[in-house]
Amino acid sequence: MRRSVLPVSLVAGLLSLACATEDQPYQGLTGAPAGDDTTAILVAAGAPGTPVSGLSARELQLFNKGMAVFATTFTQETGLGPLFNSTSCAACHDDPTLGGYGDSAEVHVAAYHPGEKCNTLDNGGGPVVQQHATDILIALGILKEPDLTGYTSTALRTTPVIFGLGLLDAVPDWEIRALARIRYPEGVHGRPANLPNGRVGRFGRKASVASLAEFNAGAFFNEMGVTNRLNPVEGTLAGTPFEPGWDPATDPEIDANSLAAADAFVRFLSPVAPVPNTTERRLGEQLFAKIRCTSCHIPTLVTGRSPVRALTGRRIRAYTDLLLHNMGPELADICHGVARPEEFRTQPLMGMQFLDMFMHDGLSETIPEAIQRHGGEGSAARARFFALSESEQAALVAFVAGL
Repeated sequence: MRRSVLPVSLVAGLLSLACATEDQPYQGLTGAPAGDDTTAILVAAGAPGTPVSGLSARELQLFNKGMAVFATTFTQETGLGPLFNSTSCAACHDDPTLGGYGDSAEVHVAAYHPGEKCNTLDNGGGPVVQQHATDILIALGILKEPDLTGYTSTALRTTPVIFGLGLLDAVPDWEIRALARIRYPEGVHGRPANLPNGRVGRFGRKASVASLAEFNAGAFFNEMGVTNRLNPVEGTLAGTPFEPGWDPATDPEIDANSLAAADAFVRFLSPVAPVPNTTERRLGEQLFAKIRCTSCHIPTLVTGRSPVRALTGRRIRAYTDLLLHNMGPELADICHGVARPEEFRTQPLMGMQFLDMFMHDGLSETIPEAIQRHGGEGSAARARFFALSESEQAALVAFVAGL
């Protein structure tokens, strides 16, 4: 029998997991985890809206084509709705440029009963409650999605920054699962969102989606009502199929090539560079680790092998472990995927410099307010933050606000 040999980079990466401690939190695998024996390269962060460095000419061409699709405004004749939240990807992801943050929050619903699977009411119009309707429905007196029934909780969800998501997509499942084996003090212990398809969820506030392609296609469908190859069947009016003529566009309402281009645009967006360092921000980074925010907001992840060379073996400063953590009953809202109401995926902090409202629901106006809401596994780090002096708190906030 032929004996398999682990590559040096993989062995070193596993050792880094085993050696993660309270004083030396996990900083990312030391080599490309998919079997590449070369040391992972720290990805060069760029200006907002620019492509990741190292793309081929063909990939850059696809990025530019996808940018146009991302900015396309849909109408009821071209596939919008009949129920929707926005008319284009760019209408939400626009601050400071395409791919950035949005200033609105949408409504999600779900039904959860302990011991049962999460019900996102897909057959009843959920989980995203659309707030607008096309002219055809407005003429019938339907201004938005009617009130849904059967849900046990609602939630607000802000529009996330999507810079650098292609790199998170390239982080291998096994790396996320390995992070779940680390035990930190005070009961901090995330779990992977192991989905029924065998993949690990990583996208969405509850890590309910495993791949960026699914996440992007779902956004076209849930936010704009645009059917596509991954979501080929039109939605419903609170569970009732649309009447003939309510949606004049032919399904799928975005062709496979355009969807692939839009996916490439999002996939190839570079993570943004943090604001220039200062003495205060350097102190804040040290305090961020000292009070063990890094137990969940792990500074560095490493991508595996990708069909895109520019995304392979890259070290990314995302400040997340992509795991689900129990954040306590006060923060609990909906279930989604395999996540219970009190569980949330650790939010990546790259792109924080563009935000002016914080947390998954946008209800925190400042970073200290957001920290105050960290219960459950985040409560110990929260207590340590508020035990810092005012100047130390300001330094930590300056560090996070500049990412």
